[in-house]
Amino acid sequence: MRSEAETIPFFKASACGNDFLIAELDNSRGRDLASITSRMCDRHTGIGADGVEWLSTAADVDIRARLFNSDGSEAEISGNGTRCVAAYICSRQAKETVVIETKAGMKTCRLISRSGTGFEFEIAMGQPVVGGELPLHLTDGVVRGIPVSIGNPHYVVFTNQFVPNWQLQASEIGTRPEFKNGVNVELVVLKDRDNLEARFFERGAGETQSSGTGSCAAAVAAISSKRADSPVRIQAPGGSQLVRWDEQIFLTGPAELICHGEFFV
Repeated sequence: MRSEAETIPFFKASACGNDFLIAELDNSRGRDLASITSRMCDRHTGIGADGVEWLSTAADVDIRARLFNSDGSEAEISGNGTRCVAAYICSRQAKETVVIETKAGMKTCRLISRSGTGFEFEIAMGQPVVGGELPLHLTDGVVRGIPVSIGNPHYVVFTNQFVPNWQLQASEIGTRPEFKNGVNVELVVLKDRDNLEARFFERGAGETQSSGTGSCAAAVAAISSKRADSPVRIQAPGGSQLVRWDEQIFLTGPAELICHGEFFV
């Protein structure tokens, strides 16, 4: 029989199909976070998730979060993951605002609504950094995209349609030498000036059903290139999110707590 010391308590949450595990860092002291994250996120032999948000206390914020992707690599931030952390905090405390420290800075999450284990938040994501169009010479030709930073790196490609096996192109983009620290890739179809449809291929996780920072990057690239207006809704396989650009970027979307349990280590 396993002892309590051999388990890590966790919550699982989803934001538009982008799923995360939430665990307290104190429960993993002395362990290799990269390795344990990969084991927890494995969809066949683990719990299954796109990443783990490891939480610890901090004096000047509600919580500090370190995000590890499903492959064990550490990332600066996930917009969806941050929203899941906010849902976890609000489920335990009566809060209307949650301030979360990430490697991309402090993010303020404002609770818009709650119904049971479902929440909706608006997150102040900060100022984006937009680069000029960057052409890349890939195996099957030249692709042109717009680099955007939302505290983490993105490359946004506008296309007329999502071709079969688009993941192969996105994967190749993610390993290009132009991106020294890798890059999150967004393929975006313009529906109209208020609506975009996107597909996401993220560093350390591969294809995801949604992406918070990816939605922000897609919106920023579309607005800055005069293809869309703020606010703009981004539709993905996992659901939709709203992005408005008003002095800084604001991301609005849902987060749902799914379950909790213990992972045997």
